[in-house]
Amino acid sequence: MSEQSQMSLFPPRTVDELVEDIEKLTQEVQSLYCLDEVPWIVGYSGGKDSTATLQLIWNAVAQLPIEKRTKTIHVITTDTLVENPIVATWVRRSLDRIKEAAMEQKMPFEPHLLHPKVKDTFWVCLIGKGYPAPRSRFRWCTDRLKIQPANNFIRSVVRDNGEVILVLGMRKAESVSRSATMQKHEEKRVRDRLSPRSSLINSLVYTPIEDWRNDEVWIYLNQWSNPWGQSNKDLFTMYRGATADNECPLVVDTSTPSCGDSRFGCWVCTLVNQDKSMQAMIQNDDEKEWMMPLLEIRNELDIHEDHDKRDFRRIYGKVELFERNNEGEMAVVPIPGPYLKKWREHWLRKVLSAQTGIRKNGPEDMRDITLITLDELSEIRRIWLEEKHEFDDSLPKIYEEVTGEPFEDPRPGAGNQLWGSDEWEVLDEICKPDTMHLELMSKLIGTEYKYHTKSRRTGVYDALEKCFESSSRSQEEAIENAHYKRDLKAAAQEGDVYAIKQLKNREMKAAVTDGDVAGIKQLSWGTMKYPSINSDDEDGEN
Repeated sequence: MSEQSQMSLFPPRTVDELVEDIEKLTQEVQSLYCLDEVPWIVGYSGGKDSTATLQLIWNAVAQLPIEKRTKTIHVITTDTLVENPIVATWVRRSLDRIKEAAMEQKMPFEPHLLHPKVKDTFWVCLIGKGYPAPRSRFRWCTDRLKIQPANNFIRSVVRDNGEVILVLGMRKAESVSRSATMQKHEEKRVRDRLSPRSSLINSLVYTPIEDWRNDEVWIYLNQWSNPWGQSNKDLFTMYRGATADNECPLVVDTSTPSCGDSRFGCWVCTLVNQDKSMQAMIQNDDEKEWMMPLLEIRNELDIHEDHDKRDFRRIYGKVELFERNNEGEMAVVPIPGPYLKKWREHWLRKVLSAQTGIRKNGPEDMRDITLITLDELSEIRRIWLEEKHEFDDSLPKIYEEVTGEPFEDPRPGAGNQLWGSDEWEVLDEICKPDTMHLELMSKLIGTEYKYHTKSRRTGVYDALEKCFESSSRSQEEAIENAHYKRDLKAAAQEGDVYAIKQLKNREMKAAVTDGDVAGIKQLSWGTMKYPSINSDDEDGEN
C-alpha cells in the first residue's frame, strides 16, 4: 500500500496523538495481560512491525510490579532455513539478546526459534523429491516452511494450557488485501481487540498496532529505545539497504515518507517477480557482493518454461493432461512433474558451491553460513536411494567434488548398498538409449532389495507391478495412452457408444499392427512390454 493511500485510509496524526495512543495501548496491554492466566505468544520476524509490537508489549509489561509478571509470553520466530542470510543473522542475535535481557530484567519472555520438519524443508522438497520452484498455482512452500512450524508450537501451548492469545504485528496499512482480511476478522471478535482464528482452536489474535501507518512505526522505533538492547537504528539501516535507491529518510514527523515498503523473506522465493531487497542490498553495499551466488540461484530457479527440466509424469508416475493456450490455439498436453535426476543433481551442486564459496571468501561473520544442512542432505540421499531407486548414490560424490570433504551421513546404516555407481553405469550402458528401461530396471532392483531385507515379503508383487505401471511405457506411449483414456472417459460421460467402440477398435488395431497379438491378452503393461517366452504356446493351447 502506497504512502498516499495510507494517508487517505488512516488520517495523519501528530506526534502528541501518537504518544497518547501508545499510552492507551500500554494500559490495554497491561489490562489484558493481568486479566487471566492464558499464555501469550508473540510472533516475531525481526522486521519493523513485529519489533514494534514486541517492544510495545515489553514496555507495557515492564511497568507492572514484578509479582504481576507471572504469565509466560512466548516469542516465536520461524526460520525457514532459506531466509535472507543478513536478516536470519539479525533475528538469531535478537533472540539471544531477548533471552539475556529477560533474565536480567526479570521479564516473563521466552524466545523460541522454530524450524520446519526435515522432510518439509525447501531443499528436501526441491532437490530431494523434485518439486518444481514454487508458483502461485503450486505454492507448496508457505504451509510447510512457515505455517506448520508455528501452528504446531501454538497447538502444543493450547494442549498444555487450554487456550492461547497470539500477538501479531499485522497492520491494515500493509496492503489492501491485508486490510480486508483484518476487517473480516474484526466482525467475529469475541471481545475488544481479540479475534478468533478458525484454523487454530482456542486461539485468539491480538493486533495492537493494526491502525498504525509505516511512518508511525518508524517514529516509535526511533524515538523509544529497544528494551532488550537491539539497535533499532541498525534495523532502520538494514531496511534502507534493502531499498532500491538506498534512501530511507530518518522519520522525524508525519510528513516524512518512510522506507516501509522493503520486504524481507526467503532468498529462493519465486513467488515474486524479483527479489528486490536482495538486489538492493548487493547494489548498495560492495561488502554484500558475496550474496550474488544466492541471487543467481534464485533467478535460475525462476524460469516458468522449465518443462525440459521436468518429468512428463506427475510425481506418482501418472501422466495427467490439461488444456493449454499455445499462441491462441488450445492444446491438450501433459502436466509436467518433478525435476529430472540431472537437474536435481545440478541444483545440489549449485547450492553446495555457493555455500562453500561464501565460507571461504565471504565476510567473517558469514564464514559459518549454512545454506543446506547435514540433516537435509541425509534426507535427500535417502529419498534418492529409497524412493527414487537411484542406487548410484550420487550425493556423497557430488558433496566431495564440490566441498573437497567426505560426506558423513548422520543417519545410521546410510549407504549400506549392495550396488553403487559402477553397477549404475553398467546398467545405463545396457539400457541405452531407452531411459525408461533404465528407470524400470532401477525401480525393480530397488524394490526387490527393499523386500529382500524383510522377514515377510507380503506385498512385493504389488510393489513390482506398480513399477511396471509407471515406467514400462516410453514417453510417447504413455502420453498416447493418457489421451486414449481421456477421450474414452469423455465419450462415456456423453454416452457416445459409437465413439467408445471406435476408440476400443483403434486401440486393438494398434496392438495388432505392432505385432503384439499376445500382448492384447496380457493383464499388465509389464507383461505387455516384456511378454512371456511361452506366449506362443499359450496361444496354441487356446
